[in-house]
Amino acid sequence: MDSLGVVVNPIAGMGGRVGLKGTDGKLEEARRRGAEPRAPERAREALRSLHRRAPDVAVYTAAGVMGERAVRDAGYEPIVVYEPTADDAAPADATASADADTDPSDASSPVDPATAETTAADTRAAVRAFLERDVDLILFVGGDGTAVDVADVLEATAGDETPMLGVPAGVKIYSSVFAVTPADAGRIAAEFDRAADREVNDIDEEAYREGEVRSQLEAIVPVPVAPDVQSSKQVSSGSVDSLAAGFAREVDPERTYVFGPGSTVGAIERELEIDPSPLGVDVWRDGEVLARDAAESDILAVLEEPATIVVSPIGGQGFVFGRGNHQISPAVIERADEIEVVASGAKLDGIDALHVDTDDEAIDEELRGWLRVRTGRFTTRLVKVV
Repeated sequence: MDSLGVVVNPIAGMGGRVGLKGTDGKLEEARRRGAEPRAPERAREALRSLHRRAPDVAVYTAAGVMGERAVRDAGYEPIVVYEPTADDAAPADATASADADTDPSDASSPVDPATAETTAADTRAAVRAFLERDVDLILFVGGDGTAVDVADVLEATAGDETPMLGVPAGVKIYSSVFAVTPADAGRIAAEFDRAADREVNDIDEEAYREGEVRSQLEAIVPVPVAPDVQSSKQVSSGSVDSLAAGFAREVDPERTYVFGPGSTVGAIERELEIDPSPLGVDVWRDGEVLARDAAESDILAVLEEPATIVVSPIGGQGFVFGRGNHQISPAVIERADEIEVVASGAKLDGIDALHVDTDDEAIDEELRGWLRVRTGRFTTRLVKVV
């Protein structure tokens, strides 16, 4: 690979830890709740991984928080080909950024990614600028919505077979175009030698917030072939009635339970006569719901030891933390002395390994290794977290 285009959605994933299950249409609410950007740091992580392996690649990008800053921080000299503006953004001269006598400090002036007013139109315009430069790969940082924006441009460009690869930064990541972790994305970008068609999926966030998953195939696009590109999420799994009954029988009234999202954990909650929040996180102890549909701050406010986090891996992907449950943050995980992973045997049959991507490498490393997953009333299965 000689060149790539890098575009960052600076607000991707901001709604996760504050309990909004996404940022589409909820950016101001996320800001009001104190949400912090995660996409810029994940972009830097991916690009640093790339730079260690391919320091001489030409990196085209969008200005400021849409890529330029992360590219520069990773050790590259960015070639800015798109400049988002307050009104209609317009492409920048590719040579202006690299060669003009401009003040480098202008590109690194302090701009909070959380307040950056960029749009899906900016993402699409940046991708079009990359294709005009005939890049070998488009590396984007965001979630499924950003993936759709990139794929729309690729599909609209007749005959273009430029591959795309996602650095996971959103809340909902159902598409099979993302690397498992940001570091994996950088490595794959540096080392891939072929691409294959994969799915871009998206869901209706408003329906998702109400507990209904409406997943829709949006595009088929070329993606680098590598083991560490995640699979598409399976929306349903097998019966979990016996699993829920067995778990409920063993509940310790002196423990605080943090119940993650999903139908499997929801079945356990219903067995305990809890009305589970739709795809949210609930905190419960000894018959009392302490926090419902909780954000990270809500969980930490009521979390008392001993504490158990109960989560189920995402079907088809195997993610235990870092996809759809950002409220269960590294700070929450550190406060818990026990993690219970539950899944039906049918769900595990479609998963080769479990994955974690918490934004904290030390926590991820602690979680890796062999894990006993509860699959029924009395049954468990050993599965490796990688």
